[in-house]
Amino acid sequence: MRPHTACFAVQEMHAVTRLRHIVIVGGGTAGWMVAAALGRMLGTATTPISLVESDEIAAIGVGEATIPPIVAFNRMLGIDEADFVRETEATSKLGIEFVDWRKPGHRYFHPFDRYGVDIDGLPYTHYWLRARRLGLSAPIDAFSVGTLAARAGKCAIPGEKQRDTPPYAYHFDAGLYARYLRHYAERKGVIRIEGRVTSADQAEDGAVTALRLADGRTIEGDFFIDCSGFRGLLIDDTLKSGFEDWSQWLPVNRAAAVPSRRMAELRPMTRSTAREGGWQWRIPLQHRTGNGYVFCDGFIDETDAVEALVRDLGEHCSEEPRLLRFTAGYRPRQWVGNCVAIGLAAGFLEPLESTSIHLIQAAISKLLAFLPIGERDGVLRNRFNREMGDLFTSVRDFLIAHYRWSEREDTEFWRHCRALPVPETLAEKVASFSQRGEVIPVHQDLFRDASWFAVLHGQGLEPESYHPIADAIGEGELRARLSLIHRRVAGKAEALG
Repeated sequence: MRPHTACFAVQEMHAVTRLRHIVIVGGGTAGWMVAAALGRMLGTATTPISLVESDEIAAIGVGEATIPPIVAFNRMLGIDEADFVRETEATSKLGIEFVDWRKPGHRYFHPFDRYGVDIDGLPYTHYWLRARRLGLSAPIDAFSVGTLAARAGKCAIPGEKQRDTPPYAYHFDAGLYARYLRHYAERKGVIRIEGRVTSADQAEDGAVTALRLADGRTIEGDFFIDCSGFRGLLIDDTLKSGFEDWSQWLPVNRAAAVPSRRMAELRPMTRSTAREGGWQWRIPLQHRTGNGYVFCDGFIDETDAVEALVRDLGEHCSEEPRLLRFTAGYRPRQWVGNCVAIGLAAGFLEPLESTSIHLIQAAISKLLAFLPIGERDGVLRNRFNREMGDLFTSVRDFLIAHYRWSEREDTEFWRHCRALPVPETLAEKVASFSQRGEVIPVHQDLFRDASWFAVLHGQGLEPESYHPIADAIGEGELRARLSLIHRRVAGKAEALG
């Protein structure tokens, strides 16, 4: 009887109180993505979910371009794609075109799909590198369905009769997306509380116990999600989690954003054009075009940057430009105690590769996987922080590569970029690419081998060789296989609507 009694005592000692109230601080894209996902997956019948936001605080709302995982997120919510596209003024996206990044007058495309097809388990790019040395191959772009389709202005969103499409994402109005998800979340039982959070109460162990609003109300909870933007109202103001500054690698720290008139032709691509002190984005939506100049104020004055953006757009500007100030970096401790930071509260990396919304989505996915039973769980918290840290680092390295391996020396900014220090994690990837034309991704890497090939090759980095297995087939067979793949890729691109 004694062993059984002891076992019962241990179970009693480890009993936990399940979450009674989850409180999200802040709305916008991050807050309502979290609310929608929790409402869909967790439900609100046993664990009420509240979102506190204030109409007095405007959302940042410049993240209008996405990458393919957003399609899976919407499907997880059960959202009808046609309805989503209509309500958010969305257009399709097959990749990003980089103009003048390598040098003025040069452009390349980073597609979402892979090049060609793997041969005997080896990425096609190795065979392409070998074929190019033999003078047998067309340009690499000819082996990407997404690249060919984007440049031809073909839409990738599947229609009723069209299902064989390359990976695609969306451009959408971030404000409309947040509103769309708000309606979705409220239908799932999420309660929106209008109010401005001024401070938070804490228990003796530091855990957040309640929010205090400007009108005197108190909102109690036992698990909090900080989506309050750059301010980091809970994760920083209250919990002092700290911030790791990455300006030494990513020097841009300002963005001027302004909408312009709708483009006559909606090509399914984001365009990034290198400028004097940074780069300019162009995002086509159904009702307007999103534009912005991301720059470093150490190399171009804010006023000059805004004027350059307006001058480039001319009479097409429909509003006064908004200026955003930021610091590249992240919080190594994004989950502290009973609070998780998601979105800008967790960190910020410039929108060069449209990763901002994906970092929100990734944090939501991990939160759903690691959602604690009770108020605190150190094992889950530590793993969440480690994996999100690895993800932020991998995106950081990919962004650095765009600047560091440019051939531009025409302005002080670009000369500075060519001399940027290289993190060890990035140096390893570039060394592998330089030697044999490949980057072998690790678990948390967002961008895989094809993306690294697109950017490093596009920036002018030439591999010394390729994987030796690519030499296993004869020259005649190589020619025949590449010719067949070339025809099939062109046919798939042509068949898209």
